[in-house]
Amino acid sequence: MFLVNRRDLGVFALGAASVLALAGCGSSAASKSSTSEGKGGDTLVMAAVPAENSTDLKASYGAVIKLLEKETGKKIIFQTATNYAAVIEGQRSGKIQIAGYGPFSYVQAKSSGVKTTPVAAGVEAKGARPGYKSYGIVKTGSPIKDLKGFAGKKVCFVDPNSTSGYLYPRAGLMEAGVDVEKGITPVMAGGHDASVLAVKSGQCEAGFAYDTMVDKQLVEKGQIKKGEITTVWKSPVIPGSPVAVSDDLDADLKQKIATAFQTMANVDYLKAHGFCSGSAKCEVDDAGDWGFVKVDDSDYDGVRKVCDVTKDEQCVKS
Repeated sequence: MFLVNRRDLGVFALGAASVLALAGCGSSAASKSSTSEGKGGDTLVMAAVPAENSTDLKASYGAVIKLLEKETGKKIIFQTATNYAAVIEGQRSGKIQIAGYGPFSYVQAKSSGVKTTPVAAGVEAKGARPGYKSYGIVKTGSPIKDLKGFAGKKVCFVDPNSTSGYLYPRAGLMEAGVDVEKGITPVMAGGHDASVLAVKSGQCEAGFAYDTMVDKQLVEKGQIKKGEITTVWKSPVIPGSPVAVSDDLDADLKQKIATAFQTMANVDYLKAHGFCSGSAKCEVDDAGDWGFVKVDDSDYDGVRKVCDVTKDEQCVKS
């Protein structure tokens, strides 16, 4: 669920160096870190993509960064990426050691040869299993009642590399008999929030976004009113967005990072052990999760099956 991208398909030809923006650091810090990270270095780079128009993604991960620094003994440099392609290429080139992926972008990374291992995914509540759904949405009062009604309409997607904002919606439309190539006018909104708000404003007649963005986040922020958006389709459960660790790190360091995410990177532990201080809300990410729990590669086989159904070019894009 980490996603914002204001560009079209052409962005995915760009390398990580051109689209990664450092949070709180200059470009010189990036070049410096690339020489000191890895098996024997004293620096690790963590990168993620915001779920919406986040003004300070690094702050959302602040407590987790402190935890990782304590557990690994390494300096963590956090980078905010403009899209998942940047994260994929960053891990491929060895410039990112800890990556926040979407389920689809993780599968893309693995299928294109990136050596990385998923260790954890966020959950909204203690004891929950990681996972969420894609929603097909319309403005309340619309004559569109299901995905078949999306035919011939201007439809907002999120990003070609988004699981819930593109891949699963594409599969849903195909199953509903909608021609996804010629039967709709697709719009890449850039973010889950942007997709919902475009439907609200009428810029798109229908759209897609992940469940919590529609049901909770935008309502709590006052950007949409409860009942203003109607959900006309829900996807099967999508596996949670994984944090993946580079296989280039030595085994002991990888295990320390995995253990930190799986057993300590949650609001309860962070509060109890002083990683969250002051009156600010204790956060583990920008999606409002309680914390992280263990995942492994097989959890993403469902995404691979959807790729097989859609035959989408992004599934094999390297």
